[in-house]
Amino acid sequence: MTDVPITDLRPLLAVLVSFVAAFFIVASHRSPNVREGWTVAAAVAKFAIVASMLPAVLDGAVFEWSLGAFLPGGIEFVLRADALGMLFAFLASGLWIVTSFYSIGYMRGNDETNQTRYFAAFAVSLSATMGIAFAGNLVTIFVFYELLSIATYPLVAHDETDEARAAGRKYLAYTMFGGGVLVLAGTALVYLIAGNVSFTAGGIEELANADPGLAMLAFFLLAIGFGVKAGIMPLHQWLPEAMVAPTPVSGLLHAVAVVKSGAFGVSRVVLDVFGPELVFELSLPFGFSAGLVLSTIGAVTLTAASIIAMRKDHLKQRLAYSTVSQLSYIILGLGLFGWYGLVGALLHIPAHAFMKLTLFFCAGNLHVSTHTDYISEMAGIGKRMPLTMGAFTVASLGMAGIPLLAGFVSKYYMLIGGIRMGAQFTPVAYYLVGALLLSGVLNIAYFWPVIYTAFFESEDAHDAKPLVDFRMGGESRSTLPATDGGRPEDEDEGGDADDEAEIDEVVESAEGDSAVDTDSDPTDDGDLPGDSDIPDAEMDDLPTDEEGVVRPDFDTSDRDFSEPAERVDTGDYAVDSRPSDADVPFGVGRGDDSSDGDRADHSDDATHGAHDDDSHDDDSHDDHDTEHDDHADLADHDDHGHAGGPPAGGWEHIAGLDALRGRESTWFTLGPILTAMSLAVLLGVIPYEMGFLELIELIVDTRLPEEVMRP
Repeated sequence: MTDVPITDLRPLLAVLVSFVAAFFIVASHRSPNVREGWTVAAAVAKFAIVASMLPAVLDGAVFEWSLGAFLPGGIEFVLRADALGMLFAFLASGLWIVTSFYSIGYMRGNDETNQTRYFAAFAVSLSATMGIAFAGNLVTIFVFYELLSIATYPLVAHDETDEARAAGRKYLAYTMFGGGVLVLAGTALVYLIAGNVSFTAGGIEELANADPGLAMLAFFLLAIGFGVKAGIMPLHQWLPEAMVAPTPVSGLLHAVAVVKSGAFGVSRVVLDVFGPELVFELSLPFGFSAGLVLSTIGAVTLTAASIIAMRKDHLKQRLAYSTVSQLSYIILGLGLFGWYGLVGALLHIPAHAFMKLTLFFCAGNLHVSTHTDYISEMAGIGKRMPLTMGAFTVASLGMAGIPLLAGFVSKYYMLIGGIRMGAQFTPVAYYLVGALLLSGVLNIAYFWPVIYTAFFESEDAHDAKPLVDFRMGGESRSTLPATDGGRPEDEDEGGDADDEAEIDEVVESAEGDSAVDTDSDPTDDGDLPGDSDIPDAEMDDLPTDEEGVVRPDFDTSDRDFSEPAERVDTGDYAVDSRPSDADVPFGVGRGDDSSDGDRADHSDDATHGAHDDDSHDDDSHDDHDTEHDDHADLADHDDHGHAGGPPAGGWEHIAGLDALRGRESTWFTLGPILTAMSLAVLLGVIPYEMGFLELIELIVDTRLPEEVMRP
């Protein structure tokens, strides 16, 4: 192993390749095939550059490129490819290839607008991500941290609806003006007390001799600042709201770049700024250290987020809170002082990336192929999307920590780390082990209803689970649209009492208007005929048929068809007993709710024209704002103002072989789904052969003191 960095341009090239490609993507906006060719070419080139450095880094080499000092005090703008940076860069660059192919299938299949802007912003985001991975000091990582927030804003606000813009503003407020300011303040404080902001394996030596109070303050400023992007509670609100973005963006946010950059930043602070030993020794009252406080924040977040996830009916919302929970595993593991805990924390970075990317890709494929986004409408969808839901099941099992999958390996290391820390250092660590075990149970609780609904229930009658935004005890309901264009019979059972009261008021009002006012003279209104003008059904002179039913006999030869037909008051007209459907909130005459009637005509084989919480369909820029008025609020499913669920007659059954032939959906989306799922399986079976575990062991071995080295 060598301690001397090797001067090399490859860290810089890894950052610049996608940034330069963004200009070619914009220049090729008139030719989608060429534009997407630049995207794939840049992704492959970036991965090749990063992978070319991996063998030497595994042998202990460090590649470095410096622009020179650009701030007083000799602070350099430096890019350094060490083992920890290589872990994040290798992961993000590899998954960008997968996400690029998926983006092509999703954006075209959903007929999205502004696709050139999307691919360009995606490329710039990956440049910022590489900059974060290869940053050599706190100032450099801060610059790229803020650039990533700016580059991903157009992706979050891609739909350009009021909801999307609000989510984008909140995203910037939390990550750029919130987390970024904290990181900057922590960086300044570290420089003030240590005179150095460069990343050093095992921590900056001067911080160990600094004032403990100032060191503690600097640690939490940096940890919380980076933790904002990692979704730690209560600074997580931006993340669920960002789900209005297209699904590939959600994959970027949750698996490839944004939240991982937050977790990676916390890793840099713990391992290369303060060092694991100093983080454990910085004492707080009641026997807590800085590391234990960090782990406690992670434990509270992963438990609370899992409980919230169980209540979310919208699939992407459930996955968003699952991300908040899963990223907290990394935060918890980084606070565990010991070899096993740190290895588990770092291994969960790629493990979560593979599993969560699979889950979001599956959610996007469901949206593009069937327009279905809500779990309560997915009964039986497994027979329509067997490969997609099969991959979803495998990734869900991995998230819950089932053996032979990536999630089991990382969580196993963290459990062992917590037990060893509790036995050797502090009993508090046992509570963290309990939080890890509880979270595994909660993972099963919020993923199992999705799997069960998809594979073991039918569309015509299924049990809406009590943990999916319905009353306790569940309810039996049908997700099939009514064949007459109306609403399913049980669709309003979960509605609010206020809606029912509103309907009753409308009905009573209409009945009151139709009642005859006996105290007034009807002849006062020139538009209404008097009683004497309306034939009485009981009069003998009215024509009746052989069954005694009044059948007015109009003589067409004498009738003036320019005048309305004569009204015959038999008392049997429906309009006399209740208002028409057009006058009640759920009637077919209500334009705002016409989507319910459209569901009967919706085909589950459609691959175009969907616009929902994930994305939108817009062939004309002039109709852009009008079409987006139909977007449903992700946080409120009571209005059912969305298209989705099975078509009339139920889901089409697609056999496994037919799905492999491409009947389920395009291979531009199926291919990335199965690739990400396979990576999650391989990491759980052969973590060493994939290179990740070997790289992580090298990272931890060079950052722990000898007395707590590998057992």
